[in-house]
Amino acid sequence: MASRKPARHVLTDWRPEDPAFWSGSGKAIASRNLWISIPNLLLAFSVWMVWSMVVAKLKLVGFKFTTEQLFWLTALPALSGATLRIFYTFMVPILGGRLWTTLTTLSLLLPAIGIGLAVQDPTTPYEVFVVLALLCGLGGGNFASSMANIGFFFPKSQKGNALALNAGFGNLGVSVMQFLVPVVIGVGMFLPLVGAPQTVVEKGVSSTIWLQNAGFVWVPFILIAGSMAWFGMNDIAAARASFAEQSVVFKRKHNWVICWLYIGTFGSFIGFSAAFPLLMKTLFPDVQAMQLVFLGPLVGAASRALTGWVSDKFGGHHVTHWVFIALALGVLSVMYSVGGFGAAPSFPIFFASFMWLFFWTGVGNASTFQMIPAIVRADMPRLLPQADPAARLKAAEMESAAIVGFSSAIGAFGGFFIPLAFGNAMKATGGPSSALLVFLAFYLSCVAVNWLFYARKSSLLHAPQSSSKMEIVA
Repeated sequence: MASRKPARHVLTDWRPEDPAFWSGSGKAIASRNLWISIPNLLLAFSVWMVWSMVVAKLKLVGFKFTTEQLFWLTALPALSGATLRIFYTFMVPILGGRLWTTLTTLSLLLPAIGIGLAVQDPTTPYEVFVVLALLCGLGGGNFASSMANIGFFFPKSQKGNALALNAGFGNLGVSVMQFLVPVVIGVGMFLPLVGAPQTVVEKGVSSTIWLQNAGFVWVPFILIAGSMAWFGMNDIAAARASFAEQSVVFKRKHNWVICWLYIGTFGSFIGFSAAFPLLMKTLFPDVQAMQLVFLGPLVGAASRALTGWVSDKFGGHHVTHWVFIALALGVLSVMYSVGGFGAAPSFPIFFASFMWLFFWTGVGNASTFQMIPAIVRADMPRLLPQADPAARLKAAEMESAAIVGFSSAIGAFGGFFIPLAFGNAMKATGGPSSALLVFLAFYLSCVAVNWLFYARKSSLLHAPQSSSKMEIVA
């Protein structure tokens, strides 16, 4: 019986490290897959974090939820998204990047349409909103599989830049959402399909909004992006691997160390993105600045995409050291801005402090991911002492991709704990200072962990085998 011919979208001959192959056809194929992946990931982040903007408006349209309940709703998408990332990490080598990207993008229709329907009725039970918040986590899971998939397409000399572009522009989805949602809820899009408007009164001023547009606006874009993935992306036959083959990373010590650090960088980025709008509205109710909240995620996404070269030049382990010191200083500044040291609360200092925090989370997101391939390759001689260099490189590529995905999953749990910590602190003390003290202690622990394992001169990344620039990617 004749063997089955591979499907057109499956790349059976993929040699990105071969210069002739790369310049001949590989670069164009990889670039096409990257530029299709980016809008799919951007939409995933937009839907994942859209709840943070919806929650800030629920009371205005008649919902009677407590502040604690609202903070829980901002935290739940991060919880489900982080959990899903654990599973999504391993799906690309099992099902293929094309099919998985298409399915995960189209799954975003569930929360997008659900939100559009639920917010129109103030009697919708809180439990329904809990389910919708958890469904928003479908967008959060996409990052792990998207990063693992794109990593397979590029040679190691360009892998870092490709991952930085995919992640940076993907993270930009949070900022796009926080900019777009206030605009679209002010206009009656798709009339009469979207339903009736809601009347809100703020400080004695009455206005009309269509809060349902915060969900409905994503539907056409999701359909377009899902179609682009199905018709334009490829699978790499050589990238196929079973879960058992990938699960070896659970035994790797450095996988867990990176997870700890990534909680501090990406966990902070996504947690602050989720909590910032509601925290600002709660602490400074007289300040009309909700239209500016998109700047935080924008700063964080831009710094991630544009500062990878710093880690290439100075080493991700050194950059990460200063990132956590900067984050600790930023937390102290936020504490000062909310009166934590006896000073009068100051919105300008509060806002500037969060912009500082967002910037350094982006730098740290890039620097921690820059460290992963270098750490894995440097550890391969110890892990596989009998293997030849080619076998070690192949194992390092597979394990690096798995660690990138898995650490992104664990790091995303920070997006759950940060809004929850703020909510509990506000309930217990009326202010966020106790939560900020916890964040400060955690950042200082990250300084110590990074120094112990990677930044000190006797650490793994200072060993002779890890010194080659070819082994370090952004």
